[in-house]
Amino acid sequence: MKFPSLAPSLLFATIITSSSAFLPSFSHSHSTVSQAWKKKTDDSFSTQLQSSEESSNDDFMASLQQRINQVEKRENKVPLVILDCMLPRQLMKIQVKNPLLMELVRTQMEKENPTFGMLGMAILTTGEKINLTTGVEVELLEKPVFIDEGVLMVLKAGRRFMITGEVDNTEQGWTEARVKYLDFQEQEEEEVRKSDDRMAVARAIMKAKELTTPNANMVNNVSLVDRWIELARENEKRPEQIDELLEELGEIPPEDEPSERALWVGALINPLPSLGVAMEIRPALLTATTAEKRVEIVCEGILKSIRHMDGTSKMW
Repeated sequence: MKFPSLAPSLLFATIITSSSAFLPSFSHSHSTVSQAWKKKTDDSFSTQLQSSEESSNDDFMASLQQRINQVEKRENKVPLVILDCMLPRQLMKIQVKNPLLMELVRTQMEKENPTFGMLGMAILTTGEKINLTTGVEVELLEKPVFIDEGVLMVLKAGRRFMITGEVDNTEQGWTEARVKYLDFQEQEEEEVRKSDDRMAVARAIMKAKELTTPNANMVNNVSLVDRWIELARENEKRPEQIDELLEELGEIPPEDEPSERALWVGALINPLPSLGVAMEIRPALLTATTAEKRVEIVCEGILKSIRHMDGTSKMW
């Protein structure tokens, strides 16, 4: 568990405040010599006490910071599995026959919040496959079932991360790496502060709005998202597949959270298991570095998927 970021300052303030309880009390004297001696003694004692307290505080803060660093170090080093490219909110129900992954699952299930890092692969235009360095933390939602030399498990994708340190092998045999967890709100605020194009996030919000507003190019002027859902229901591989998908994803994020909305739409049109009606955009979404780029990716992806399903422009 991470210590709150304010903990050191709060503890420090408590120490400084409580130190006044240790200051000695002296009886008043009308003697000038006594007063002079008292002042000299007070000053000397205060100096010694302050020096002692400062040294003690410095030692305490150094020790506390060391413990915090150790906790953060453990918290941000996660086991990694290259299995599939998942987006936040997505569910994966899978059976795997891999002894190393099975042992990792057993180990993680001993923890209060059993999780590990999930990475996917991207295919370059040259056909080369590369491992992504941006992925998602997945949580084991239900108790895994070990059968037939394999494991059945349900995974829920959560927060995104980026590998920031070296990738190492553990004693148990699986891979671990230091990661940095990513927050869209922080990323978008940083875009506004540091980007040369300060209107980029505003444009992303406007484009994100187009995903759920009436569209004159769609049948009955429905929105892009609503039209995709209509057509996808006609292409379900099993009954109520889209309804279940929508329940898993929850409500679409608001337009003023363009990156979150983009990932929601990406999870919609690239569900698990695949419907086979849209281009694979999940790797591009995870690696995109700006809100505007993420929204552009899903706008293009959902429009092409709609045209593919309604027959106006088949992709395959």
